[in-house]
Amino acid sequence: MVVRDELSDEQIDRVFQALAASTRRDILRRTIAQEQSVSELARDYDMSFAAVQKHVAVLEAAELIIKRAEGRERLVRANPEMIARARALLARYEDLWRSRIARLDDLLAEDSGSDSDSDTDPGSAPRGSRTT
Repeated sequence: MVVRDELSDEQIDRVFQALAASTRRDILRRTIAQEQSVSELARDYDMSFAAVQKHVAVLEAAELIIKRAEGRERLVRANPEMIARARALLARYEDLWRSRIARLDDLLAEDSGSDSDSDTDPGSAPRGSRTT
């Protein structure tokens, strides 16, 4: 399977919007495990069938799930390709922050190393210098 990593800004917005609600995250989790009908999904929530349909529509717009018709039922399953693309995006963010933290650690290590090499108090002037 070929996975295209780059997501457009619109796609990123839709993915994060879809994942912002716990009900949608739960629907995604359940449809990763197995394909389910919207009716089956709706039975487990304390909300109307129409409300569950709206959650499914948000997930579908984000391409995190795929919905298909089978007779009168609408079956929903997770879209592993989009999940992989979203995961790759998050991994890039993680790499960015890890590299920033590593640079900060290096700077702090340099700073603490230069303090231990100094004979003077950091707040005082070097010996032999005049202060005005």
